[in-house]
Amino acid sequence: MENYGFVRTAIANFDGKIGDPASNAKKIKELIDQAERQNVKILVLPELCLTSYTCKDLFVTSNLMEKALRYLKEIVVYTLKKSSLLVLVGAPLQINDVKYNCAVAIKNGLILGVVPKRYIPNYNEYEERRFFSPYVDFNCKEINLFGKKVPFGNLIFSSSCLGYRLGVEICEDLWAPISPSSELTLAGANIIANLSASNEVVGKDDFRRDLIKIQSAKTVSAYLYTSASATAESTADLVFGGSGYVYENGKALASLERFQFKDQMAVVDVDVDYLTNERDRLKTFADSKSLINSSDFTVVNVDSAIYPNSLLNYVVDDAQCIYTPSDLRRYINPHPFIPNIMDKAGGKVCKEILKIQSIGLAKRLSHIGCKKVTIGVSGGLDSTLALLVCYEAFKMLVLDTKGILGITMPGFGTTDRTYNNSLKLCEQLGTTLEVIPIKDVCLQHFKDIKHDPAVHDVTYENVQARERTNILMNLANKKGGILVGTGDLSESILGWCTFNGDHMSMYNVNCSIPKTLVKYLIEWYARFGGTQKELQEVLLDIIDTPISPELLPTDGKKIVQKTESAVGPYELNDFFTYYFIRNRVEPKKMIFLAQVAFKNKYLKAELINHYNNFAKRFFNNQFKRDTVPNGPKVGSISVSPRGDWRMPSDAGYSCWLYTDED
Repeated sequence: MENYGFVRTAIANFDGKIGDPASNAKKIKELIDQAERQNVKILVLPELCLTSYTCKDLFVTSNLMEKALRYLKEIVVYTLKKSSLLVLVGAPLQINDVKYNCAVAIKNGLILGVVPKRYIPNYNEYEERRFFSPYVDFNCKEINLFGKKVPFGNLIFSSSCLGYRLGVEICEDLWAPISPSSELTLAGANIIANLSASNEVVGKDDFRRDLIKIQSAKTVSAYLYTSASATAESTADLVFGGSGYVYENGKALASLERFQFKDQMAVVDVDVDYLTNERDRLKTFADSKSLINSSDFTVVNVDSAIYPNSLLNYVVDDAQCIYTPSDLRRYINPHPFIPNIMDKAGGKVCKEILKIQSIGLAKRLSHIGCKKVTIGVSGGLDSTLALLVCYEAFKMLVLDTKGILGITMPGFGTTDRTYNNSLKLCEQLGTTLEVIPIKDVCLQHFKDIKHDPAVHDVTYENVQARERTNILMNLANKKGGILVGTGDLSESILGWCTFNGDHMSMYNVNCSIPKTLVKYLIEWYARFGGTQKELQEVLLDIIDTPISPELLPTDGKKIVQKTESAVGPYELNDFFTYYFIRNRVEPKKMIFLAQVAFKNKYLKAELINHYNNFAKRFFNNQFKRDTVPNGPKVGSISVSPRGDWRMPSDAGYSCWLYTDED
């Protein structure tokens, strides 16, 4: 077992006392114990939490400063033998007659370094320059503290054992036009800690949260932010809410509740392996590194004491963090493509997706001066979504929906349910409908190529798929229109399409919509798209219909061919797709994440089997993806050769299989 690239972090605040380092140190030690029990590796505490932020002129008294030093030393000693926990404590320090607002990094009885605040607010309600000076002398890289030399300034705390590189900024630093965190991440930091004491006014927390979210995304980092609670600060003129957030590349992972009369801690595992892969993918990040001077930053080795600053001359090596699926402190979404359609934000996503698809088609039609389309309507999920997109595109262009020629082509495996739903769907949308059976022409083709129709092999199935595409293409020419494709992202990933059959069209509106999302887009349209009752009923019945290409013979009553029996559960294939293409996850971690996401729904052996089948199909079918038609990228993944993923069609898959060696 291993850490899979995860680092356990925690943000915390507490019910402190103003100007009372002894009481606050006691609380800090309790939080250190709590973090250690949960195997936390990085604990971030608020700005000036040792004294409180709102001490004002008490900061210029020697008594408070001496007590702060005394209890800071007590905390340092207390961390001795506390596993591999790195603690960031906010404290005032006077260095060479200059007072700084600092973050002190402590671990195993060591002060690893001190980071001073760079930007000191002195406007509106803030008067911090009355007590503290900004850090401007980048040449000052070392100070004496408790008789030892300690790194000081722009520091990056690096653990090769756990894979993190931690940069620190303090409160106002984040709000500056060029934040220290921007420079720190370009210098190599992949986690940023912000020790803050940020007061509350109406609307500020939303802005602050957006700022953290955007900064984590711009810097491709995990951002750990925690602020002083209301009970830890003076309420004479201001109220502090105790906000706390953890974001990873723009995604919220954890938060603290505001306005609480209690100590709080949020523990979450951040994925530094994912951040590394993202930075490698986003070349803009690497291009920006030239903007900083690397000599301005000092890298501090966290894994071992390479400098003699231990207060008790005691060193403890880091232990590797071990994770099991039940232990991970992080939500892994089993359905990463699916929004919550009952949620306002989820509904907004669905609406936006349909708009992107529709305007993509509308632009193509407008550009070529085309007012007609042909589309195969099977009564299944994919063709239904594509037909809805055509309908919306025609509304955008103010075109008669009779120009949408929906063609249903019953074959050997067509059931009454899907056939009737095709008819109802076209009727409710007001499109033109044609029924063209394909049994006879397929039988003739079997005869022409000397294929026994009793042999239900790949030839038997592909003849039907290609015949349908042939009809659709030729009718598009005859009617002066274009053929709109219906195949989805999942089918393209798995190669579950017939080359030069349903694989081909003149414009494919579903090309970056995974199968698990198709269903939810249709459901959203049915429930919230302003549809009439009759159309809603048809759409909901289509959603409940088993996924099938309907190519094998049936009595018309029962679907005998189910896609997931051949390619595996779509929810797993889409999960593998997301983490393989979007996050570049290697096989061992993929299975671990799937175990976390799906809990006990699948055995580990089942997950391995489905993943290996996924990998084989993905690599073996690249040749189909190399020749796909145009279509709009909608989400975070596109496998068009002009899009997110480019690979040789003859690449081997062995490196990407989960094996016994893993």
